[in-house]
Amino acid sequence: MTFDVSPYRSEYPWEGSFLGRPAGRLHYLDVGKGDPVLMVHGNPSWSFYWRHLVKALSPSSRCIVPDHLGMGLSDKPGDGDYRYTLDSRVDDLEALMDELGITSGLTLIAHDWGGMIGLALAERRRGLVKRIVLMNTSGFSLPKNSALPWQLFLVRRLPFALPVRGLNVFAAGAARTCVSKPMSPLVRAAYVAPYDSWAHRIAVHRFVQDIPLSPKDPAWSTVQKVSEALPELCKDHTMVVWGRKDFVFDDDFLEEWRRRLPDARYLVFDDAGHYVLEDEHEAIVPAVQSFMASS
Repeated sequence: MTFDVSPYRSEYPWEGSFLGRPAGRLHYLDVGKGDPVLMVHGNPSWSFYWRHLVKALSPSSRCIVPDHLGMGLSDKPGDGDYRYTLDSRVDDLEALMDELGITSGLTLIAHDWGGMIGLALAERRRGLVKRIVLMNTSGFSLPKNSALPWQLFLVRRLPFALPVRGLNVFAAGAARTCVSKPMSPLVRAAYVAPYDSWAHRIAVHRFVQDIPLSPKDPAWSTVQKVSEALPELCKDHTMVVWGRKDFVFDDDFLEEWRRRLPDARYLVFDDAGHYVLEDEHEAIVPAVQSFMASS
């Protein structure tokens, strides 16, 4: 069962579609016509994050914007029905590309852990992605001398399931602290709305628990494959958009991107937060349009 999206239609006016997966229905937008653009969100957001880009790009592009299982308007299966892992997320995106018949010419735009998911898709499906836009994300393990922020470290520990799943502090906190420019009450409510019960917050919790910190973690090998493939995946047309007021994807991550992808195009905002597209969409949207037109 999905949540009631009607209060947010002024910001999110589209009717989506559903892809049947073994664990439940995956919701996605398929808006506009033209070359395909896949927008992949992270945690704890949903397809709502991409609304400004969908409005701007859909007149000339086909915008495909999924909600990961357990998030947004997708079904929220329990642990017995779905493995909340990086590989499962990539499987879902592969199935969506197959359903929509997209085999090449794709623009990938991704944020937060959606960057790793989208890049892992590109690593599996060589030749699928034409250009890439990455926003406050990673394509590699923690940079040298970096550590998992203490807030995420605590979320990974079982005793802290109560604040995350019982009180919704992760999603609600992100809507307040991951921006420099405060969200309107309506927009803030939209970010939190899909996660309205203990059961419906499972993905928010599992996403953090799936962050790989050692070879013992399920996502580790996939992250290493992506990391090793980055020079090939991102060798031609890549843009990195960054808000520097991000306590997770901080300056260490930005410098690692610059080291690995010195020829990428960089758009950096000193005063923007983790939800960089919320803070700076008026600048980012035309910059992405220009990048797409010239690459």
